[in-house]
Amino acid sequence: MRSVRARAALGATVVVALALVAAGLAALLVLRANLTDQAGLQAEVAARETAGQLALDVPYDRLETGDEEDHPVQVTDEDGRVVAVSKDLEAISGTGTDRVTPQPPHGTPEKGDDDGDRDDDDDDDDGAGADPGRGEVSTDDPDFGNGTATVDGDRADYRFASVEATDSTGLTLTVHAGAPLAAEQRAVASVRAAMLAALPVVLLVVAGVTWLVTRRALRPVEDIRREMAAITASEDLSRRVPEPASRDEVARLARTTNETLTALESSVDRQRRFVADASHELRSPIASLRTQLEVGAAHPELLDVEGAVADTVRLQVLAADLLLLARLDAGERPGNARLELAALVRAEVSQRTGDRIPVVVSAPEPGGLEVTGSRGQLARVIGNLLDNAERHAVSSVAVAVRAERGGAVVSVTDDGAGVPEAERGRIFERFVRLDDARARDDGGAGLGLAIARDVATRHGGRLTVTGAGERGARFELWLPGPR
Repeated sequence: MRSVRARAALGATVVVALALVAAGLAALLVLRANLTDQAGLQAEVAARETAGQLALDVPYDRLETGDEEDHPVQVTDEDGRVVAVSKDLEAISGTGTDRVTPQPPHGTPEKGDDDGDRDDDDDDDDGAGADPGRGEVSTDDPDFGNGTATVDGDRADYRFASVEATDSTGLTLTVHAGAPLAAEQRAVASVRAAMLAALPVVLLVVAGVTWLVTRRALRPVEDIRREMAAITASEDLSRRVPEPASRDEVARLARTTNETLTALESSVDRQRRFVADASHELRSPIASLRTQLEVGAAHPELLDVEGAVADTVRLQVLAADLLLLARLDAGERPGNARLELAALVRAEVSQRTGDRIPVVVSAPEPGGLEVTGSRGQLARVIGNLLDNAERHAVSSVAVAVRAERGGAVVSVTDDGAGVPEAERGRIFERFVRLDDARARDDGGAGLGLAIARDVATRHGGRLTVTGAGERGARFELWLPGPR
């Protein structure tokens, strides 16, 4: 099932179905328990009425048991013998004994004998017998149980209550009286049938509503997918996906997608400009070198060896710069070696024996300013900053190293024309040379500062440029301390 709408509808339907089934079962159990308790209460009332008559020594054959079909009664003695049953009771179960034929208790005169221990002269008792205060009915909670009884040929389920009574002779009798469970069974069956009939309808409604709601919720996602497919097919990164007016997750997804497209478009544009600029920069030294070699092949005496070597070196430097930029763009992580920055600056300056202007170094003794990173890349940054200063300085180039804000700063200052404030952000872009300060004849392809900034960023630092007094420029490289 590949459709999110279908999975959502199915999941919601299954959850609701389980919840409804559980709730239905719980409701049926509660309903059955309540109705069973009501039947038990009715059975207890019938049992206590019969027990009261036994406590008054009413003869067994004259017991009033009410409606025999609704309340079948069975009376047993201490030995479990059946001494009385209600009229038309043909069979019974669930009371301890299934006998329905009355038998007199052992050692007890059969009830109904008018010559017994009754006062013949008491005509007002109507055969009620002994003093009603001599017998008693147990006040303990009755025992309950379910069973069946057949009354006048009709068999049904009953809830039985068992109540003990003691007559005037001290004989303990147990009255088992039942209340029909037919009403409980009909009610439970009706509720169950209603639930089973309503369940498919409810599930269909839940599935339909979930399908429609999910479809409406996912419509913006489908619009985003369709537009992304069109962008992929057309390769037009200037297009954007529609952003819904809502502030939900779909709207945030659309905004993030558009931000990704913007970043991707910018990256592709930079890549295209980079390739075009690199091709343009490579074309000049290659063309110059080819011309010199062709002239040298035709006229060996006119071959400019020094110019050919210079063009070759320029090509080599440019290729190295392009390779380093490609590695940085690919996400190459810097090393994690601990470096002493002052020593690194002094070592880089000491190797520059052919500089036009001597470099003045102001740095603390080694051992105080440590940073973490790649020695080769950081040395390249310092070298690029010094190359830039040498190219534009008039009479002085100075390098200073100091601690600052949990890290270390390397500042390179020259007394050249400086960098206009409006151009200070643009000079770190690739292949950028300012018209008044970056001519091709000065050397360089406009990659040195771009490389320096990218390396500084990869090391968690930053590279900035400011003015140096009335004239000149100051480039400051800040690097964090060891981590």
